[in-house]
Amino acid sequence: MTAEWSQPARAALARFLRERGIGDGHPSGDDLEIRRIGDGHSNLTYTVTDGTSRVVIRRPPPPPEPPGAHDVLREARVMDALRDTPVPVPAVLATARAGEVTDVPCYVMSFADGPVVTTVTPAPLSQPAVRRQAGEALIDSLATLHAVDWRGVGLADLGRPDGFNGRHLRRIGQLVADRDGRLPPQFAPASDWLTAHVPAESGAAIVHGDYRIGNVVLAPAPPGRVAAVLDWELATIGDPLLDVAYFLASVPEPGQPRTPVQDMSTAMLEDGWPGRAELAARYAMRSGRDLSGLAWYTVMALWKLAALYEYSRRRAAGDGGDDYYADEALVTSFLSAAHRAAGLGDVPANGAGEDALTKETR
Repeated sequence: MTAEWSQPARAALARFLRERGIGDGHPSGDDLEIRRIGDGHSNLTYTVTDGTSRVVIRRPPPPPEPPGAHDVLREARVMDALRDTPVPVPAVLATARAGEVTDVPCYVMSFADGPVVTTVTPAPLSQPAVRRQAGEALIDSLATLHAVDWRGVGLADLGRPDGFNGRHLRRIGQLVADRDGRLPPQFAPASDWLTAHVPAESGAAIVHGDYRIGNVVLAPAPPGRVAAVLDWELATIGDPLLDVAYFLASVPEPGQPRTPVQDMSTAMLEDGWPGRAELAARYAMRSGRDLSGLAWYTVMALWKLAALYEYSRRRAAGDGGDDYYADEALVTSFLSAAHRAAGLGDVPANGAGEDALTKETR
C-alpha cells in the first residue's frame, strides 16, 4: 500500500470517484491500484486504476507545509482554465477540499499516455529526427502558453504582472533571508547584481514557473510532440521571459558543469535534441519576443532555484523535509551557474554565521 494512502483514505477515494462518475467500474478501496509516479520533490502524483480505467491524482506532501505552498486547487484551476486553449493539458475531472478524501486537498485529472523523458529518450522516440521534433514541440508549447489571453480564460486575478520582476526577486530572497532581511553570504553577490539590473517587464503572460522536459508528457510514438504539460503549482501571471530563461537553463550543454535540474534533463544531450541557442531562436521566431535581455532572467532563474533548494535544505535538516535536498552542494551548483551567467567571481563561502542563520529561519 502506498504510504500516503491509508485504508480509510483509499475507501474515501473510491467513494469520491463513484459519486462523481469517474471510471467505468464501481470499485471499493481494495479494488484500486494506486501507484506513485514522478520524482516526488513537489506535489505528489499517483496513477489510480480500478481495473477498467485509469486517472491521475495530485495532492500535496503530507503536512505540515509552509503557508501557501503546494496549492493543488490553484494548480487545478489553471489547468481547467487552459482546457479549451491550444496548450496541451490533462482534463481536470474533480477537485476535493481537505477532509473530503484525505487530510489535504487533491484533484483528479485525466491520464496522458506517453513517456516523461528525463535521462534517456525511450526507443520509440530515439531517432535523432524525432528528438528534434520533440525539442521543437517543447519550445513551441511554451510560446503557445505565453500567447494565451489570460484575462479571457478567467485568470486575471492569478497574479500581478506590473512590477513582477522586482517583486519576485524580493519574494524569493525572503525564503532564505534572516529576520533582519540579511541574505546568507553566498546569496548576496548575485542578489546585488539582480537588484542593480532589474528590467522592466517584457510583457504579461501565464508563466508556468517550472517548465522543463521532466514536467511534460511526450506523445508515445513519432512524430515528436507534447501530449500534456504537467506541474502547474508555480503558475502565475508574470514576465514570460522568466519561463524562457528557466527552461533554457534546464537544458544541459556538452562539456559544461551541470546543475541538479540539468541532471534531470540529460536526455537532451543525445543526438538530435536542439541546444539552447536553437531553442531560444525558435521561441523568438514563434513568439516575436526580443530575447536580447535574457541574461537577467537566466541569472534570476538560477538564483531562484538556489533559494528554493536552500529553503528545502533547511527543512530537510530541521523538521523531516525531503532528504533529496539535504546536500548543500546542490545549492552551490545553482549559485555557481548564476555567477557564471552574471559574469561574477566565485561564490563566497557560507561563513561562520550560516548555522545560526539556518536555526533562526527554520
